[in-house]
Amino acid sequence: MQIRFMELSLKGQVHMTEELTLTEPFEGRQDILGHGPVHVDLQAVYEDGAVKVNGTLTLDLELSCSRCLSHTNQTIELPFEEVFMQKPEEEDPDLDEDIHLVVGDKVDLEPYVVENVVVGLPYIPLCDEACKGLCPVCGENRNQRDCGCKQEKIDPRLAGLADFFNKE
Repeated sequence: MQIRFMELSLKGQVHMTEELTLTEPFEGRQDILGHGPVHVDLQAVYEDGAVKVNGTLTLDLELSCSRCLSHTNQTIELPFEEVFMQKPEEEDPDLDEDIHLVVGDKVDLEPYVVENVVVGLPYIPLCDEACKGLCPVCGENRNQRDCGCKQEKIDPRLAGLADFFNKE
């Protein structure tokens, strides 16, 4: 998945759609049980010597909920916005730091897609925002039924005092 400055300067804009099968963003993530290809839908526009690439990355994931450990399927849409410019011969201190300077005529977009997927993956995946999680006493999934376990929250600073009163 590449764009070329010379080609874009002549055409003005290019629309790109592609499916990328990536494994790199999911390595070491135990909460991601499965994933599909990344559907890339991007528009590259040449303006004033810079190429602005924007669009969406869509990805189907099978996740393990971080509260109740149940499996859930989610479709994630990630916005994609990057700006590229050919590296000028002289350094320009007024150049925006969000612009990627490129040596040569072409830019490979795949590393930028991978970066956006890594950043856009859910940090703490949940099956539902209102997930009640697992009971810390018996391990029952509280979303399915209430186990009725007694849970007293004792301030750790007063735990020694609670033991004192339980002995009497």
